[in-house]
Amino acid sequence: MFLFDRWDLGASSFSPLSLSHSLTSAMDESQIASLLKSSELFPTPQSVKLSYGTAGFRGDAKLLDSTVYRVGILSALRSLKLGSSTVGLMITASHNKVSDNGIKVADPSGGMLSQEWEPFADQIANASSPRELVSLIREFVEKEEIAIGEEKKNKSAEVWLGRDTRPSGESLLRAAEIGVSSILGSVAIDKGILTTPQLHWMVRAKNKGLKATENDYFENLFTSFRCLIDLIPNSGKDKLEVSKVIVDGANGVGGLKLEELRESLNNLDLEIRNTGRDGGVLNEGVGADFVQKEKVVPLGFGSKDVETRCASFDGDADRLVYFYIPTESSTDKVELLDGDKILSLFALFIKEQLNTLDDDDKEGTRSRLGVVQTAYANGASTDYLKQLGLDVVFAKTGVKHLHEKAAEFDIGIYFEANGHGTILFSETFISLLVAKQKDLTQGSEEHKAVSRLVAVSNLINQAVGDALSGLLLVEVILQHMGWSVQKWNELYKDLPSRQIKVEVPDRAAVVTTSEETEALKPLGIQDAINAEIKKYPRGRAFIRPSGTEDVVRVYAEASTQEAADSLANSVAQLVKSFLG
Repeated sequence: MFLFDRWDLGASSFSPLSLSHSLTSAMDESQIASLLKSSELFPTPQSVKLSYGTAGFRGDAKLLDSTVYRVGILSALRSLKLGSSTVGLMITASHNKVSDNGIKVADPSGGMLSQEWEPFADQIANASSPRELVSLIREFVEKEEIAIGEEKKNKSAEVWLGRDTRPSGESLLRAAEIGVSSILGSVAIDKGILTTPQLHWMVRAKNKGLKATENDYFENLFTSFRCLIDLIPNSGKDKLEVSKVIVDGANGVGGLKLEELRESLNNLDLEIRNTGRDGGVLNEGVGADFVQKEKVVPLGFGSKDVETRCASFDGDADRLVYFYIPTESSTDKVELLDGDKILSLFALFIKEQLNTLDDDDKEGTRSRLGVVQTAYANGASTDYLKQLGLDVVFAKTGVKHLHEKAAEFDIGIYFEANGHGTILFSETFISLLVAKQKDLTQGSEEHKAVSRLVAVSNLINQAVGDALSGLLLVEVILQHMGWSVQKWNELYKDLPSRQIKVEVPDRAAVVTTSEETEALKPLGIQDAINAEIKKYPRGRAFIRPSGTEDVVRVYAEASTQEAADSLANSVAQLVKSFLG
């Protein structure tokens, strides 16, 4: 038994008996001992305040040992709470610099950690002492009625761990393993180096009772891609010469995994650059975040690539953007096809298949296809989607909010401009498609349309945005349409836009609607913004408080860059006058 009286637990009259009495209402003494002993290995860094968000916890890798250890504890508790379902833990900092790292939880559904557990994540990550940590865990376990220690009987937690290629990943993974195993009977399984979407896919598949190895992930991508290639109309094959696509792997894990997959992709002329094998630095002058924000070519691209179709992954391969270099006279600038353009291509293709089925639908039971965007989506993309007759809805900024909205449709497509997004198919709708596939005459246009939709549901990663599966779906749709990247880019022309950050004394003074498109407080500011918007052709602007710093973010767009800049500056002045 661990000696409790070794610890300074903040009480002058402390005794082992008093600790046992105060903490064992939800946990037995052996469980308390396990937590106290392991937490001694990971003291919390001083003056570091952490908050769990869409990206989980992120920061300087040197300061994250205790955080990763504690999220290991949380993941084991999450598994027990959900009937010992498998939970995932991904160690990554995505598009952040290589010296950073982070950790986030994949729920059994393959989605992100339930928002209801985020406050608990914050509490234990910031607990300043072992006693405070154990006390917080005890209170939470009691509130959530989670059986641990002797009370859990035959149930045990199972947590799958993955990491990207960062040098700090291996040691942080060990911290996560210790955190998981400190909940007695819990098992941590190291799945090795993975993309973030791979781990989410594997966790989702495991809990659905499906094959869930990395090889199964690759096999699923290849099989569904091959099916869609086989279903390309002859007219599409005639219209497009199969051309090369060059992928920027951000010197991260995505390029390495794409190399593994390439061996099976006979129908794709694929070149991969920035794999990290040649000494390139993760996310430094490369990757989806860099290309999307800077609108310049990543390292390793130049005049030899003019007019060639190119794509960029981010560091952990959950974001995808496309680009091409338009002219030889300016080989540093790119024509960007961001998440909005990818969403539009996906929506157009899926609507085409649904139209084929709806035309044949004698019972009038039409499917609900919905598109989910944030207020940051370019207004030209929203106009284009509405012109297609699609149901466009807005969600609060953050992938978890978009995902939740998309799940309300039979087929829901969501993307952020940064290239993170996916397509969700409801289980009911998939069952209807599979049944219809069996009833329709093989080779008929209706049968082909159903088969394409089923294949898309298998190819796309329905757990989370996935650059690998997204790349394959873009490529097969372009072949289906017979389109070059330039033709795709002509779907609509982005409106010029500008974003500004305004420092304010209290960002909480700004309250917006749930879609963040209008400000409810301070009173009168929205009327003032609307008055400014009216001065500019195709003007649109909104403000929203930052989630992490005392600034208010201003977004504006208009028919010209000069107008967008002017509108943004005018709205920024309004923010200063109302909140200054």
